[in-house]
Amino acid sequence: MTISTEPVPRRTFLGGLRNNFIAGLVVIAPIGLTLWLIWSVVGLVDSFVWPFVPDAYQPEQLLNWALGYSIADNSWITVNVRGIGVVIFLIFTIIIGWLGKGLLGRSFLRWGEALVGRMPVVRSIYNGVKQIAETVFAQTETSFDKACLIEYPRKGVWAIGFISTTTKGELLEKVNAGPMTSVFLPTTPNPTSGFLLFFPTKDIMELHMSVEDAAKLVISAGLVYPGEKDSEMSVVDSETAKKLC
Repeated sequence: MTISTEPVPRRTFLGGLRNNFIAGLVVIAPIGLTLWLIWSVVGLVDSFVWPFVPDAYQPEQLLNWALGYSIADNSWITVNVRGIGVVIFLIFTIIIGWLGKGLLGRSFLRWGEALVGRMPVVRSIYNGVKQIAETVFAQTETSFDKACLIEYPRKGVWAIGFISTTTKGELLEKVNAGPMTSVFLPTTPNPTSGFLLFFPTKDIMELHMSVEDAAKLVISAGLVYPGEKDSEMSVVDSETAKKLC
């Protein structure tokens, strides 16, 4: 066993400050951006909702009315309550959803969509927005529950995919290649776009990692692996052993 004589690099004071600053940014940036995004979205919803609320029911009006204050005697309290508009919007949306699922609501929606369908420009906008809303917000019982490896775009090259459903109907009959599975192949770094592929089930290699871990791997372009901390520790241990030998 030989002891390495390579000089150990010294840490300077400025280098330590830089490392601490970067570590602080890693902690602060996600929290700060999340809070800023929530604050901005809440303010945006409030600015949209409040014009539809009568002045008599505004929080500022109600508070001053309850306290008996008035503008005339200069005792008026100015209040800017952020977030109540979001609560009003949520309650309003829940009521609309409850009405829309009823017989009367469905009939009204069919009548409205038939009316919109006769307007050339409005029809295109409405159908596009409706498809996006149904894709993003629709509650479905099925979702990607397994990640897999497939050989794509050629043999010997592997790609991560998400198993969707078992291929059925005309697609399976036309191919006539035995059992097939529908696989969604996501793109990097945006996994919401990708390709729908139909693979022979025998050519699909299922992975033990969760769909969330596979999505992180795709989004990070292969920089973040499941169990990365454990693998990093093993690499560090092996490098330390090499230096001591």
